[in-house]
Amino acid sequence: MEDLLSNLKIVVNEGLFQIEPSTSKIGKKIVLNSVDMIAELGFEKFTFKKLGEVIGSPEASIYRYFKSKNQLLSYLVSWYWAWMEYQLVFETKNIVSPNIRLEKSIALVLSNTTDNFSVEGIDLKKLHQIIISESIKSYLTKDVDIANKEGAFQNYKQFVERISKIIIEINPDYKYPQMLLTTIIEGAHLQVFFGEHLPRLTNRQKSASYITKFYTNLVQQSIKAK
Repeated sequence: MEDLLSNLKIVVNEGLFQIEPSTSKIGKKIVLNSVDMIAELGFEKFTFKKLGEVIGSPEASIYRYFKSKNQLLSYLVSWYWAWMEYQLVFETKNIVSPNIRLEKSIALVLSNTTDNFSVEGIDLKKLHQIIISESIKSYLTKDVDIANKEGAFQNYKQFVERISKIIIEINPDYKYPQMLLTTIIEGAHLQVFFGEHLPRLTNRQKSASYITKFYTNLVQQSIKAK
């Protein structure tokens, strides 16, 4: 697995940056340190000025790579979903049964990255924290249509579409695969957030698997052929 990751290149839509950050040392520093800072400070308190101070570079140089911190957030979120799709393909490859492929796909969606390891230098545990707490802010914005045209959500759409095809393979008559999956993904993120900060809005249990069990059962009951 380590050999595979060492050669892995995550592809993000070119509309999500001004200059591809992986092509230079400063671009890589911008991405890696922004993950650390957003995870620590939160998106609202994160600024390019603060990022520039940390990486020892003028704020203007950051704008050469990303036109705004919103575009940078969209870049990180898109990178995450591209990484998730890579894992999905790897986990379900050569599995004939669509039911088993779906089980593995849902388990991946609901997995909580707790291990400290990185891909392309990006701390996946911290990035997962950002997805839980901040990713919704990448599309709950007045500029969502502009961001969509720039390809901000392409990797997310591809990830959802890939699992949707498995659901249709199991039950061709099921009419709501994308709706079901986005409900599970966004809902699971909220349940993790609620469990940590607003426990009265969820049914938190000692075992973290309660979220997985709830949504796995929801999927199974939803797509069951009538």
